[in-house]
Amino acid sequence: MDERDWQILKVLYEKKNITKTAQSLYISQPSLTKRIQQIEMEYDQAIISRGAKGVQFTPQGEYLVKCADEMLGRLRQIKETVQNMDHEISGTLRLGVSNYITRHKLPGLLKLFREQFPKVNFKVTTGWSREAFDLVYNREVHIGIVRGDYHWGGSKHLLFEENICITSKEKIELKDLPSLPRVQYDTDNALKALVDNWWTRTFSEPPIIGMEVDKADTCKEMVLNGLGYGILPSVLVEDHSSLYRINLNNESGQPLVRKTWMLYHQESLELKVIKEFVEFIKKMDFINDI
Repeated sequence: MDERDWQILKVLYEKKNITKTAQSLYISQPSLTKRIQQIEMEYDQAIISRGAKGVQFTPQGEYLVKCADEMLGRLRQIKETVQNMDHEISGTLRLGVSNYITRHKLPGLLKLFREQFPKVNFKVTTGWSREAFDLVYNREVHIGIVRGDYHWGGSKHLLFEENICITSKEKIELKDLPSLPRVQYDTDNALKALVDNWWTRTFSEPPIIGMEVDKADTCKEMVLNGLGYGILPSVLVEDHSSLYRINLNNESGQPLVRKTWMLYHQESLELKVIKEFVEFIKKMDFINDI
C-alpha cells in the first residue's frame, strides 16, 4: 500500500460513500473501486461491504483505518525530514487558521513569506478557532493561528489583542441595549461565551435578536446600514470612524479583550521551514504590516 491507499481508506471511512469519496479525492469511481479491490487482494481480506446505509467497514478494514493516520503521519514526517536536509528553505508548511485571519490577514502574510522563501508551499486548513486549535493539538498542522484563549501546553506567541465592543450606526446608551435590536452572527464558542457571560452579568433580560447572519463581516455591513447594533471585535470596525463604539469591560472593570495566538509544538522548530515561519511572524506587527 502506498500513501494514496492510506488516504483513500481515511476519506472513505469519513464519507461512508464511494461517490463522495471519489469526488473528494478527484478520482473516478471505477478507479477508486479498483484500488479498494487491490487492497483487499493484498491482504486477502474483505475490508468493506456495501448496504442501504452506505459503505460499512469490516473489522479488518477498521484496523487498517486506525493505521491510516499513523502511516500518513509517518510518511509526512519522512518527507519533511528529507526536505529539511537541504540548505535552502523548502517544503510544505501546514497551517490551521481561523476564518477571520484567513480572510483578512493570511493572503498578505503568505505573500510576504514566499517572497523571502520562494520554494515553500502552503497547505492551509481554515475553520472556527476551535477547529484550528484541534488541528495543531493533534499535530495535523505545524502551526495554528487561533482567536481566543485555549488551554495549550506547547509554545505560543501573542499576535494581537482586540477590544470587544458594542457597535452601532447612531449613538446609543448601554442601558438601552435590552430594548434595541441586535444583529446576531455565527461565531466560535469562545467568543460567544465571552459575550453571553458579559450580557448576563450586565442585564437581567435577554437581548432582542432582530436579525441572524452568517458571520461577523456580514453583521458589520448590517450595522453600517442602520439595521441594528452588533457586539464585535474592534479590529473589524476600526476603519469605520462613522460607527459609534462602546468598549466592554469585564467584572473587574478591565477592557474585555480577545487575544489572537500563534500555537506550535516546540520540537517542530527542528524543521527549518517552521522555524523560519515562526521567527518571521514574531518580527511582524501583525495588525499593521500586512
